Amino acid sequence: QVQLVQSGGGLVQAGGSLRLSCAASGRTFSNDCMGWFCQAPGKEREFVAYISQLGGTTYADSMKDRITISRDNTKNTVYLQMNVLNSEDTAVYYCAARSDYSLPKSNPSGYYYWGQGTQVTVSS
Repeated sequence: QVQLVQSGGGLVQAGGSLRLSCAASGRTFSNDCMGWFCQAPGKEREFVAYISQLGGTTYADSMKDRITISRDNTKNTVYLQMNVLNSEDTAVYYCAARSDYSLPKSNPSGYYYWGQGTQVTVSS
């Protein structure tokens, strides 16, 4: 059974940092391309970051100067480091394993396995 288990969210003051983690089991993690998405109340799920099997990265333009996605294949874990957080970053963040390579990497429909989501709340 495939599981993506997230940790690391919470409440942070504006200007602060958080690191989200997503631990995978039940798959050969090193073969997976992984993504991070966020969803604010009343909004659609949005692309945040992507990392390929070999470590190539892609970021959403709106956040690219403040975030870093990384992976540790020895720990079957992908990370999202977020810095200089602001209130607009408040959302539930999800990690996901990509499954449909015919769709753009930023399209959440191209991901089949999802983490449970973790709330990030930035207070001003």
